[in-house]
Parts: sequence; structure tokens; C-alpha cells
Amino acid sequence: MPFRQINVAVIGAGWVGGIRANACARSPLVDRLHIAETNPVRAAEITAETDAASVTDDWRAFLDDDSIDAIIIASTPESQRFPIVRAVLAAGKHVMIEKPIAPTPAEADEAIALADAGNLKFTVGYTRRFDPKYAYINQAIKEGRIGEPVTCLVSRNITREIGAKIKGRSKMSPAAMGGTHSIDFLLWCLQPRLPVRVYSQQAGKLFSQVSDTPDHQWIMVTMDDGTTITAGSGWVLPLGYPQYSQSWIEVVGTDGALTVDDTHREVRVNTTEHGIRYPLSSMPGEQVDHVFAGAMVDETLHFLDAIAFDRPVLVTAREARLVMDVTMAADLSAERGEAVDLPL
Repeated sequence: MPFRQINVAVIGAGWVGGIRANACARSPLVDRLHIAETNPVRAAEITAETDAASVTDDWRAFLDDDSIDAIIIASTPESQRFPIVRAVLAAGKHVMIEKPIAPTPAEADEAIALADAGNLKFTVGYTRRFDPKYAYINQAIKEGRIGEPVTCLVSRNITREIGAKIKGRSKMSPAAMGGTHSIDFLLWCLQPRLPVRVYSQQAGKLFSQVSDTPDHQWIMVTMDDGTTITAGSGWVLPLGYPQYSQSWIEVVGTDGALTVDDTHREVRVNTTEHGIRYPLSSMPGEQVDHVFAGAMVDETLHFLDAIAFDRPVLVTAREARLVMDVTMAADLSAERGEAVDLPL
């Protein structure tokens, strides 16, 4: 199948942006890679890792460069990304942005309109869709292997190290930061069903003492056919290597059930110095010698494929907009102490 090499820029080369930049650097679909990173130490590191064509501390340099086809936006804090999204889409570049799609529904709609007007690929980093376990659940539900779904549960917890980072740079809730992955995944599995009601509660005994950030949040969603979704997300697990993440998934249907242990305990290292550690347990994944253990590289390569071969993206901006509706309703429900109907 014919394709063309593309030029890609990555804005923000930290943990996640660094993974995506390295994936682009190794892809034969990418001709030239450009990086924007404000930390000079990290900029030097990522230049050495990727042999980027250019590295700058000002992402605006990419806007007038007609040779750049696509831009991946991985900068932090999350709440300040929208001006970048608006400018990049207005400049006619394809976009991948880390979740959430935008701070508000109005801004999300503006970004979608810009992408539509420019016939641009616009996708959001919902990496779970590219994990084989999660893809299997999606396939099994849509093929009716367990009959009609009745209840769906995802319980996801990450270490307080990540929670502290998020708390320090954003007031976004566990629903908007971690729960958004679970909500996107379950809404994807249950398509074409749509959410109609949301109830949520927040809990806080650690970070809530020093910030406006809850420690944990549970969300219950009722779909238009009566299926229920329950998604829990928290960031107060004890410190664990490497930035440990664990999830438990249960889907019960009329003719069967799916249970997935995604707690990353299959590889364990126990040393006298550090005790028990779980390598390969971080959500984005980790580089191990010559391979990457995780779904984020596959997700990045999918974005490159969509542009080079003019294929549709798996995660659409409109799907991400629906996820935003649910997580915003969850925060509103937690504040009010009552269920919230959708659409808002």
C-alpha cells in the first residue's frame, strides 16, 4: 500500500512525551522529528536519544513550518494545553493530545470544529485501547461472547508518587485524570450504547489534607439499555517501582463473564536492598533492552499510520468529548451528592 513519510513534532518530552518521541524516531514512517522541551537538561537527553532534526524551547516555532505534518502534545500542566491545541489545529497540523481533550466542553467542541474544517486527524491518548487484554474484552463484548453485558467494573489504582505529581500541577480530579481511561475503555466496549446517568463519590484522607485533590473517586454510570458501569480510580498506593499501576476488571453478561487481572504481578524482583518490586508495571510501559513493554508505542505508531496511509484513528475526538461529559458529570455528582443526568 502506498504511503508517504511524514514529519512529526512532539511538544513536551517528559515521561510520556519521551516515549512517544522515541517511538517516532524509530519509525520508518517518520522522516524528520522535531521536539519542543523547556527543560534544557531533558532537551539534551531527548536529543541524544532520538537524534531529532531540531529541538526548541518554544513550540510556536512549529506553527509556520509547512514541512511538519503532525504534532503530538504531551506538555504539562494538562489544564494549559488548549491554546496549543487550538494553534496547532489552526495551522493545519494533525494532532494527538494526551487526555483530557480540553478543559471545557466548549473548548473541546472548538477543537473538533477546527479539525473537521481542516480535514485533520485528531486523536486523544487513551492507551488502554491498545493493550491486548483490553482489546480482547472489547472484541468479546461486541461479538456477544458473554451475551448481553449487565455490569462492567474497572478498579484502577496508582502510586502516591504519581498522585503527588498530579496534585502539584493540577486540581483535576481522579475521575478526570485516571478514571477517564476506564470510562473511555468501557464506553468503547459498549458502543453503540450511550451513558444517561452518572453518580459519583470522592474520598480523601491523604492528599486532601494539603490540597483540593481527592485521593480516590468512584463513578457509576447507567447506559441507555440499563447496563451499569462502575469505575474506581485512586492515586494513594504505597510507593512502588516503577510508578506501579494495578487494575482489576470484571464484565458480567447474560451468558458469561470476563475477568482480567491487570495488576502487573507476573514479573517480581525481590532484593535485600529494595524488597519486592514489579517491573513492567507502569501504565505507559517501559523500555526493556531492545523492546518496549507497554501499549503507548503501539498507540503512537497507530497515529503515524493513520496519517501516512490516510486511515481513520481508533480514538476519535468525539468519543473523547463524550468521556469528558461523563467525568464532568461525575465531579458534579460528587459535589452535589446526587445522580446527574446526561447530557449535561
